[in-house]
Amino acid sequence: MTRHILMLLLTVLCIVSPNVLQAEVIEVINESLPIQADELYQYSISLLGLPAGTGTLQATHDRNSKGQTHLRLLCTAQSNDFISFFFPVNNLVDSTIDTETLLPRHFLFQRREGSDHEDFDVTFHHERQEVSIIKNGQLSTMYIPAATHGPLSFLYYVRNVPHLTPGHSIRVDVHHDKKNYKIEIRTEEIERISGPWGEVEAIRFEAAMPFRGIFANQGSFHFWLTNDRHRVPLMMQAKVIVGSAKAVLEGWTP
Repeated sequence: MTRHILMLLLTVLCIVSPNVLQAEVIEVINESLPIQADELYQYSISLLGLPAGTGTLQATHDRNSKGQTHLRLLCTAQSNDFISFFFPVNNLVDSTIDTETLLPRHFLFQRREGSDHEDFDVTFHHERQEVSIIKNGQLSTMYIPAATHGPLSFLYYVRNVPHLTPGHSIRVDVHHDKKNYKIEIRTEEIERISGPWGEVEAIRFEAAMPFRGIFANQGSFHFWLTNDRHRVPLMMQAKVIVGSAKAVLEGWTP
């Protein structure tokens, strides 16, 4: 169960947001948000109110061998010493997305959970609606719908959607683990929440996930973004069999 919790929380950590965290309330903008990077967010992960691990999210601009600019997202999730004594978790997610379309170019997931070691390496070929997949050393190809996202890029896309008012739903196609899914994310409420960042106005979302893997458990979870032009990912909470698990933003650079 621990691995499910940590990886579920990792998903929300991978909602990229721009540069600074501000306490003042700013109206939700009515235009596409600018893409910014070169940042690092650090999260504490808890289960039933007890420390369970840590997570990080880093975003940087980068160039490939052809000189093309892309956004690189790097996420980690690690169990703390106590949890690691029973079930060590040390996972890495590395993804690149196009800075204009926000569609993924590549996605790498290295799962290290107890004795379970598994690697996913996916390259997206949007021009021919296809993905090349290397899973545990085995190569295969699959059809994908137009404008299909990966498990990380679709969350960055959601952060950039304008007009996020209560009752609004976002639906996107997502490819993960050799399957195509339709994901729905609902904007529930705008509310004030407090934490290490102070007290801010935030947008609460509910995401319904039909698969496990990066998202671990099937089902729904909630996450909060600041209700301003930065859309900083503040917190995530998910129900589990024994109660609830939470990831809370504790540090950020810059």
